[in-house]
Order: sequence, then C-alpha cells, then structure tokens
Amino acid sequence: MRKKVAFYTLGCKLNFSETSTIARGFTDEGFDRVDFSEKADIYVINTCSVTENADKRFKSIVKQAQKANSEAFVAAVGCYAQLKPQELADVNGVDLVLGATEKFKITDYINDLSKNDFGEVHSCEIEEADFYVGSYSIGDRTRAFLKVQDGCDYKCTYCTIPLARGISRSDTVQNVLENAREISAQNIKEIVLTGVNIGDYGKGEFGNKKHEHTFLDLVTELDKVEGIERLRISSIEPNLLKNETIDLVSKSRAFVPHFHIPLQSGSNEILKKMKRRYMRELYVDRVSKIKEVMPHACIGVDVIVGFPGESDEHFLETYNFLTELEISYLHVFTYSERDNTEAAEMDGVVPMNVRSKRSKMLRGLSVKKRRAFYESQLGSRRTVLFEGENKEGYIYGFTENYVKVKSPWNPELVNTLHDVSLTKIDDDGLVRFDFVEVFSN
Repeated sequence: MRKKVAFYTLGCKLNFSETSTIARGFTDEGFDRVDFSEKADIYVINTCSVTENADKRFKSIVKQAQKANSEAFVAAVGCYAQLKPQELADVNGVDLVLGATEKFKITDYINDLSKNDFGEVHSCEIEEADFYVGSYSIGDRTRAFLKVQDGCDYKCTYCTIPLARGISRSDTVQNVLENAREISAQNIKEIVLTGVNIGDYGKGEFGNKKHEHTFLDLVTELDKVEGIERLRISSIEPNLLKNETIDLVSKSRAFVPHFHIPLQSGSNEILKKMKRRYMRELYVDRVSKIKEVMPHACIGVDVIVGFPGESDEHFLETYNFLTELEISYLHVFTYSERDNTEAAEMDGVVPMNVRSKRSKMLRGLSVKKRRAFYESQLGSRRTVLFEGENKEGYIYGFTENYVKVKSPWNPELVNTLHDVSLTKIDDDGLVRFDFVEVFSN
C-alpha cells in the first residue's frame, strides 16, 4: 500500500509555492497526495508567523489532522517552526518540527512514521539559511506561484521574517526561466512571481552579496519566454520598484498592469520608527509614474495599523494620504507584537480596541477604493482569465488589471482567456461583462 500525505499551508504565496515543492518531493518518494480533510499517514503543516492569528490557527489544524487519523504522523515546517520550534513541538500530536533549511529535506527525517512521545526538533541557526531552494506551486489549473527570491536583509522593526528566513538570496535567471517553461508546459496561463523581497532579486544568486542580475534583468528575460500568457509581480517594495521596471511592464507582452506595493504607514514619522527605506513622497512618486504610463493599472497597498506610537493624528495622516492616492485596494494588517523585534520593546502601545477600530476604517476605505476602481473600468475592453470553480452557478475570473468578474457557469470557459467588455457592477460588487468575440457552447 502506498502511503498518503496531506498538506496545510498558512500564510503567503511564497509558502504555497514551497509546499508544492515539498509535496513533489513526497510524490517522488512514492507517496500519494490527498486532501487535508482525508485520512493520511502524514500531515505536513507549513506555518506562518506574520500575524498572531496564524500562530493560533496552528493548534486547531493539528486537531483537524488528528481527527482525520489519530495515528497519523504530524510535521510542522516553515517560518513559525524556525522561530519557535519548541513551542510547536510541545503541541499535543506534533511529531516533527523542521526549520528553514531542513524543510526541503523532510523525507530524510521521516523514518518509520510511528508517533513520537515528544515533538522532535531539527532547526538550524538562521545564519545557516544561506543557500537557495527554488520552488513553484500549482494551486489550480489557471495560475502558479513561482518563487524567485528568499530571505530579507531589511531590518523593519516589526518584522520577524529575516529571523525566520535568513538573508536575501536569489535563484539564478537560468533556473527561473526553466521553472517558468515547466509551468507553461502544463497549460497554466498565469505565473505570479513571489519571494520575500523580490525587488532585491539578484543578491546571493551565486552565494555572495553581489548582484549578478537585477530584478529588471529577470523580468526582461521572463517576458521573452514563449507560452506564458500572463506574468504578475506579487509584491515589491516602493524603493526597489524602478522606473525602468514600470516602463517594461507598460510595454510588455506578458506582464500585466497590476502592482502590489507595501506602504505600511502614510506618516513619515511612523515610517522612520518602522525603519522602512522610503518616505511617503517616494510612494506618491511610484503611484504617479505607474498611472502616467498605465492609467488603467491596478495598485494594491499593504498598510499596518496600531504600530507603537501611532497617535490619532498619525492614523488620520495615513487615512487621508490613502484617500487621496490613486490606488485600487488595501490589505490591512493590525499590528501584533512579535518576540525579538524592536517594535515589541517600544513605548506608546496602542490599545487593541483602537487598533481594531482603525483597521475597520481602512477596510471600509478599501471597499470604496475597489468600487471606484471597478467603476473607472466600466466600458473598457479587457482580457479575462477564467478560474475553475463553480460557485453557486457562477464562474469567476480576473482581468489583466485585476478586476474580478462573474458569469453564469460554463465549464468550457475554465482556464481560457477571452476578450470582454466590462458592463456593470453586480450587487455583490463583482463586474459583469459582454464577450467581445462571439462565444457559444
């Protein structure tokens, strides 16, 4: 009987790409992959430490695995496993915890699959996480997340990622192009480039700090790969998003007009406390440049509320800054204290109820921003990539500039690209359209 393995991924697109690579390792060793809700011999949980919520969810996911099979072997990998391995090992039912360098060799650590009395920990000093493991995920048939970079050399005062993932290091251009071709050969239409700090691409490509290639070199080469219909940049720091990259996207064959640019605060005072590497004026400059060459571009923003010392005035500065900025949606994060970060020791702790209220205000602003962006796109002609899920009789898809559309379910549309004209916004906030070309069953 072939053994069965199941995976659960918490956190970011990067984690999803790494889970897929780990899963392919198990398949190569003769395991069959099953859904996490099914009975398996091994459950692997890829953890995240960015928010407190991800920490808390871990225990309930372990319970879920035990419910499906109380005798199953449970392994924890990923960022939280690197930062607090013993904490995870102490969770009832956990047999193995692997840190940053060990997770890709998980099959080497699994011997007889018998349950351990105590969680066994294998985690390196994070300084040892200095080699690069490429990965990509195929989560559904329409898009794949392709990892191009790992780790971070920035010292943002709220962030544990450098502690969890180590120094900034990159895949070689050759490897990235090879992975992109592999993905495209599987009839996947869209590739999302992912990493911890992808604008820093090129550093550590040959095991040193020297940039042999830049992010611009990488996107220039990727744009030439035949068979890839769409390329999307997941998230890039404003100080690393150069004019040349924006210009390339504007003229590109495959890169879509969609940028996700972390801001974190609209107050220069708070940005300095966060040790971000730009001021708000640079952010305005990036948004203006994008809109100048691609007026229809979608721009997403990460923002943190409730950072230590954030007064009502600071928050309103952020709120008003974002209100006036020509952006399309927000990802709002409520600040949570993380061990071993500078911010956790700072004065001016913002009460939880205030953090929560500010978060709610920005989420409300995000809804308005998205609506305004969608309205600005009505009447325009776009290309939609349709997804594979039938949700209550509808099929959904995204335009190149990230407008979410819906249409009555038609299985023939799955994983296909079609030119459409955006017509109206539905009651649920999604956009309806007419096919530009004649489409019939």
